[in-house]
Amino acid sequence: MTELLRRHPNVLEADPRGAVVVRAEILATSPAPALLRAAGALGFQVLREERFDDLGESLVVLRAPAGMGTADALERLRALDPEGAFDFNHVYVGSASAPLGGTAPAGGAAGASTAQGGVGLIDSGVDTGHEVFEGTAIEQFGCGGAHHPAPHGTAVAALMVGRSERFGGAAPGTRLYAADIYCDSPTGGSADKIATALAWMARQGVGVVNLSLVGPPNATLGRMVGAMVARGHLLVAAVGNDGPAAPPLYPASYPGVVGVSGVDRAGRPLPEAARGPQVMFAAPGSQMVSAAPGAPPYRQVRGTSFAAPIVAALLAQSLPRPDRAAAAQALAALARQAARADAGSVSNATGHGVVGAALRTDPARFR
Repeated sequence: MTELLRRHPNVLEADPRGAVVVRAEILATSPAPALLRAAGALGFQVLREERFDDLGESLVVLRAPAGMGTADALERLRALDPEGAFDFNHVYVGSASAPLGGTAPAGGAAGASTAQGGVGLIDSGVDTGHEVFEGTAIEQFGCGGAHHPAPHGTAVAALMVGRSERFGGAAPGTRLYAADIYCDSPTGGSADKIATALAWMARQGVGVVNLSLVGPPNATLGRMVGAMVARGHLLVAAVGNDGPAAPPLYPASYPGVVGVSGVDRAGRPLPEAARGPQVMFAAPGSQMVSAAPGAPPYRQVRGTSFAAPIVAALLAQSLPRPDRAAAAQALAALARQAARADAGSVSNATGHGVVGAALRTDPARFR
């Protein structure tokens, strides 16, 4: 995050808690028309406005008046409407605990596709030309139709739906709905882009959506997550890699979100992984490889970012469309399959237990 601020000081800044936000932008979720008129009289400008009819919400992105700091602008809006949902436009980042690197030798095998319908991904861009996605239907959203393949999004997508002679994801060949919220932009990963991507997933009727990204709590993101969960979607999110004692990260820590931690090949929790009641499951998160754009085409990955897509793809096999009852049943079924130290126990490290252990593509297998 510090590096982001250093590289883009003209468009990004830190909020009072140190979180990265888009400079001079305030999010207003489903604001009253009277509030917008009052804000306009104070010098606020409407930058963007979107309606999310499927979720019963709307979003207005406001620019702070000239000469007014972002934090002061937020306080001014909250004073105008103490009951309103206003917040900074926070920036969220991928939850990889190490740079994507290292070559994985060729080998491995793809599993058989069992998921019906599709599964969603909100992340950076996917290299749809990679061999693991050959024959896989990928619906893309964001960036004005432009494509910006990125290592993180490609690796996460492959762990969900990839398949080739060299590699097999958790639900190989399943239709993927991929929303790129980064678009190779300094303000990529902002809360308004996540909100727009969630609304797109709702319009497409995607049952399970993976978010391998982390950041602070945000009023707009919280409202959108709540609306998705109430509609019967399962949102699966990485819990983060800031360590066991770190404060909870979001969206994984919102009620109803399926928080996922990572384990090594021995089933031990990653030392950098977050712990707490937000952890619902754990899955492989180290000593593994996934697809990557360019050369080499496979690289080692580590972090809760790469555990979450395994859980999402497994759940998508039982929830192709949003349905509250079916979502609860899918979670209960996965919990019954999870490997845990004590039967029936739930821990802050691995939640209901470890799932998808056999889905790790281990570099050592091909040496």
